[in-house]
Amino acid sequence: MPAEVLRNIEERAAAVGFPALKRAAAELSAAYRAGRALHAGSPANVAAYLVTRMPATYAAAYAALRGVRERVGAVASVLDIGAGTGGASLAARQWFPDAAITMIERDPDRVAAARAWLPDAAVTVADVTRMDALPPHDLVMAAYSLGELGRFPAARLWQAARVALVAIEPGTPRGFALIRGLRQELLDAGARMVAPCPAETACPMAQPGWCHFAARVERSSLHRRIKDAELGYEDEKFSYVALARAPVELPAGRIIRHPQHRPGLIVIETCTPAGLRLERISRRERERFRAARKAAWGDAVIS
Repeated sequence: MPAEVLRNIEERAAAVGFPALKRAAAELSAAYRAGRALHAGSPANVAAYLVTRMPATYAAAYAALRGVRERVGAVASVLDIGAGTGGASLAARQWFPDAAITMIERDPDRVAAARAWLPDAAVTVADVTRMDALPPHDLVMAAYSLGELGRFPAARLWQAARVALVAIEPGTPRGFALIRGLRQELLDAGARMVAPCPAETACPMAQPGWCHFAARVERSSLHRRIKDAELGYEDEKFSYVALARAPVELPAGRIIRHPQHRPGLIVIETCTPAGLRLERISRRERERFRAARKAAWGDAVIS
């Protein structure tokens, strides 16, 4: 995230004090693992969210929005549903610097934090499930909020999206199920695929598998202390889909797992229009092998 945002977060955390921050972070982590919402309610809870969850939300949104910027192009306006402290909106600002941003969030404490780094964004403090209609914007985002919307119809999100829609959830079976359901419903309604899928056909992933990706998050020293962690980073696992009104050129396939490197052989699991496929690229295929050595989870397939 931008350095000035990280500094602001550190200052807020310091004002709370470490013991209170650690307790709030443990409560937040337990709620996240259980798949339930935990609203702010206190400066300690807000600060814990900023330190532990906002960088992960930003990283996942930044990764997901890359495909939208590359395939759809610039947009003039962004609507962030369940915006929280603005992590996804902040990522959208990096990819669409000239876009007008609107955030809808029911927690006033998190909104207050978001205003610090997105002062020019329009903010509505409201429960989106109680709104009669969503204001139309070029790009609509629902980042880590589908699970909190209950039976809120995907059609209403899509109706507000003039150009594209992006939905992001935790990279868990439950999170993927939410993304998969929204994906199929909106494809049936005429939406066109942008990412990550290479086709608009039914998802080929069979249970107990689930499609997800990872974004590397650098941990601050405070983050490491809160989590009693030794590594200076963590990988945020997330599932997502990006859909658009107009068709875009899709890749021939997508790498959906970490490539396996073996002596003289690289094994890559891919999703293609024909379904899931396991590619074995040997050293004898010099050019493809060289490309495969650089391939990463989430990349387009090796041609």
